[in-house]
Amino acid sequence: MSFVIQPQWWLQVCILGVGATLILDAWWWLLKRMFSVASLDFRLVGRWLGHMPAGRFRHAAIGSTPAVRGELWLGWGFHYVTGIAFAAGFVSIAGEQWLHSPRFLPALVFGVTTVVLPFFIMQPCLGAGVAASKLPSPWRARLKSLVTHSVFGLGLYLSALLHLG
Repeated sequence: MSFVIQPQWWLQVCILGVGATLILDAWWWLLKRMFSVASLDFRLVGRWLGHMPAGRFRHAAIGSTPAVRGELWLGWGFHYVTGIAFAAGFVSIAGEQWLHSPRFLPALVFGVTTVVLPFFIMQPCLGAGVAASKLPSPWRARLKSLVTHSVFGLGLYLSALLHLG
């Protein structure tokens, strides 16, 4: 039995991932404008990625790590590539039929589940500790991450309804 992914599948997954990420970005924009809540600084994500070719994957405090050229664009690019990768993972799990008949609950559950990646990979590597344990307000950061990933799940669903349905 072979598994072949058709080009149409990739196009749908890219639309889904970019759409969900745009919805997440719109959420962050609203939070910033209405409540002065800052979102993730993608310069720091780009800085983290920019130091990887030199073999540096973990930082005591990414904000104190020297800047790298193009870190803002690198961070934003990674943000959208991650959205597409998450969409591909979701559709692989939910099945291609979900694209034609999207349901909210599977998308939300998947979005919430993806919070394990920042909790156990990204935050420790940026110097924030496991699940933001080294930050001044770890529970606030955890809640923010959980809401963010929930909004991404909602974004998967809405993007499917708007673009693929």
